[in-house]
Amino acid sequence: MSRLSIGFYQSNDVVSIARGLIGKVLATRLNGVLTSGIITETEAYHQEEKACHAYNGRRTSRTEVLFGPGGQSYVYLCYGIHYLFNVTTGLKGEAAAVLIRAVEPLKGLAYMLGRRGLDKPETKLTTGPGNLTKALGISLQNNGVYLTEAKDLWIERYQQISEYQICTSERIGVDYAEEDANLPWRFYLKNSKWVSKN
Repeated sequence: MSRLSIGFYQSNDVVSIARGLIGKVLATRLNGVLTSGIITETEAYHQEEKACHAYNGRRTSRTEVLFGPGGQSYVYLCYGIHYLFNVTTGLKGEAAAVLIRAVEPLKGLAYMLGRRGLDKPETKLTTGPGNLTKALGISLQNNGVYLTEAKDLWIERYQQISEYQICTSERIGVDYAEEDANLPWRFYLKNSKWVSKN
């Protein structure tokens, strides 16, 4: 296992990090159970655009972790139903993060199926940010941990993805962000069935 270094996360270019996370592996180890998946879809967010929770420097108890140094997990509850997992980026004081939207199951498939209440590995198992966190067992207990140090949550290197294998589009579900909804800040693995929406 080769975890991503803190330097990877602390670049000031959140869009490049979002692209660079495609093909890496997101892993959890909960109660001794290892589950993981290859990251196939991401979205970038930055405080200077309206889709970001910390837009215009907005600081709340929920968003405070976004203003810390890159390399931390930012987990929040969406619509009171789903936990969504993000990776903070950049240096302390500037809020930016990458939302992990989908993964391709790699290890611990039986456990992931059990957490999702599924009998077979359909694509809905780990596509969509709420589905993948449930499959991997990620919750608010994982919020604010450093991915370079935590024993139960991390991202590691796996395979090199070439530029032509990565597709770009507008982000999903951010129509409220007005003109910023059109930013091409979503990245996904070309021809992968493990993507939330094409």
